Amino acid sequence: MSDEHWVFGYGSLMWRPGFDFVERKPATLHGRKRAFCIYSVHHRGTYERPGLVLGLAPGGATRGMAYRVDEAAWPDVYAYLVEREQPTETYVEARRAVRLADGRRVEALVFLSDVRHPQWAGALGPERQAELIAGATGLSGRNVDYLRDLVEHLREEGVRDQGMETLLSLVEQRELAGG
Repeated sequence: MSDEHWVFGYGSLMWRPGFDFVERKPATLHGRKRAFCIYSVHHRGTYERPGLVLGLAPGGATRGMAYRVDEAAWPDVYAYLVEREQPTETYVEARRAVRLADGRRVEALVFLSDVRHPQWAGALGPERQAELIAGATGLSGRNVDYLRDLVEHLREEGVRDQGMETLLSLVEQRELAGG
């Protein structure tokens, strides 16, 4: 287990990892839940008009995707992930056990939400989340597109996340109403 390099993705890493891997498996991380809990001032918002991005907040469990990376590729993949996931250092890098869909337990690199970081939004209600996501845009595009991609890709993987689907509906209603 310790000789292998695994990465756990729960958001855009699930459908757009951006690195080569030798194995991709559905996986579950216990003790953390997928949540829009981080103010985005880079990828999906700005300092003037922050959006929200996903984080792994304390509690619950998260179904995502685990990738095994070849030993020779690991230094480059790791450097890429740090640059991609840490533009404002809102995550804490950790190694956590995840259970793969085939029953194996592996240790994976995971980026956990830093609850002490100034961009930590915490447990916002759905209406406040929708307010922040609707209309927000950053270097990686519109915040609503990130949410829509998440919901669509979770569905493709057989995961129905009612909370995320409800949030998408609220955001789309706000955007249709012009705000």
